[in-house]
Amino acid sequence: QDDDPKHTSRLWKDGRRKVDYVLVFYQRKQISVRGGDRLHRLSAPPHPPHRLSVISNGSSPLSGPVGGVGQGGLGCAAGQRSAGDGEVCVDLAVEVELEADPAEGEMVLIREEFEARLLEAGLEMERDTEVRVYGPSFTRLHVPWQVLSREAEFLKIKVPTKKSYDLKQENGFSASLSEFWRKVNQPFQPNIPQLGHSTTKQLSHCFSRDKLHLFNITSKDTFFDNATRSRIVYEILRRTACTRTSQSMGITTLIAKGVYDSAFPLHDGDYKVVGHSERNDRQLLHDEWARYGAFYKYQPVDLIRKYFGEKIGLYFAWLGVYTQLLIPASMVGIIVFCYGCYTVDMDVPSLEMCDKQQNFTMCPLCDGVCDYWHLSTACGTARASHLFDNPATVFFAIFMSLWVATFLEHWKRRQISLNHSWDLTGLEEEEVNTITYHTPQPHRTRGRGGTHHYISDPTASQD
Repeated sequence: QDDDPKHTSRLWKDGRRKVDYVLVFYQRKQISVRGGDRLHRLSAPPHPPHRLSVISNGSSPLSGPVGGVGQGGLGCAAGQRSAGDGEVCVDLAVEVELEADPAEGEMVLIREEFEARLLEAGLEMERDTEVRVYGPSFTRLHVPWQVLSREAEFLKIKVPTKKSYDLKQENGFSASLSEFWRKVNQPFQPNIPQLGHSTTKQLSHCFSRDKLHLFNITSKDTFFDNATRSRIVYEILRRTACTRTSQSMGITTLIAKGVYDSAFPLHDGDYKVVGHSERNDRQLLHDEWARYGAFYKYQPVDLIRKYFGEKIGLYFAWLGVYTQLLIPASMVGIIVFCYGCYTVDMDVPSLEMCDKQQNFTMCPLCDGVCDYWHLSTACGTARASHLFDNPATVFFAIFMSLWVATFLEHWKRRQISLNHSWDLTGLEEEEVNTITYHTPQPHRTRGRGGTHHYISDPTASQD
């Protein structure tokens, strides 16, 4: 839809407005072609002409089937000679009709109502110019500044202000140690220029339309990043009602009912770098994170947060801490396994079970059907169990109990650091543990984290 995909792949055809979200639905109308007494159903719209122009040298008859058309079962009317002496126009008895599907017609009405409500909510819409009878159709959505500012204030989205402060710099031995550790980790750091060490930090505040002078708004089109714009559009799509559905709320219900096949935001261009152009965020993530060749590097969690949002950024930050701390746990486990392999030939129970000369005869394992069996037949099982159940396993169990406590504390510190740097200190936790007591009638309250149950029992424990 554009001549320069690098710059306008996320823009409308006017080249100015961004495509913030895309709604996709498929046309599934059936086409019936009637000719004579036969009915042909086609999965795609055919292109049969109602009049066939045949170039003749004058020897063709003016009536009857022409060019074998009548053999295909389509009746032909009498030929008529046009103004040109060598051209004969033949009318074909071909009838093309679109079979109306009641379910498809209902979906069209639902889509029209839903998109009309999106327009009332302030979104701008661009549809495909061509009329398609079969295949995918796309509706591109754009959120203007008025809607962005209104929804950002409603969702209490934090944005940077003009006020900034200098970060405290380390001094003395701690600074030297940090510099040494930074140089050691340099080969494992992703090559992302946006993640340079900054000595200043901007204060953030919940967006307010009455305090625009506090925010550093250089351009209204780029003030909110793409992840925030997509989040705002999704919130509008999620809460927009459509009365023609039994469940009136949101795009999720319409996708489940087949009214729309998909709804998604767009990526920032192709993930492959073309020529020597500057890499965008998607290309940086592909080259420095989302490929097997970068498995040894740290995750660019700041860029992940910028591209996908805070929730996905926190998830991958947790996954990185978990994977990083699994390295010492796996090394200790390998040592315990190697110890079991080294001592398997010195294990007394295994040696006694594998000694066929002692000829230990065991009782049947079941009544009536099973026979007596020799203990030496379980030699392989005994030797294999020693590899994972040996005296060193006790040490491994103690180590893992300490590892779990270390992992939890390390993740708490990492989470607090990310919450501070990403300005998430005002957000409530996603999961809230529900405390229930054995009382007859609990009180129910609603919160951002879900439904919580609180019990007004004066004798209940406050712990």
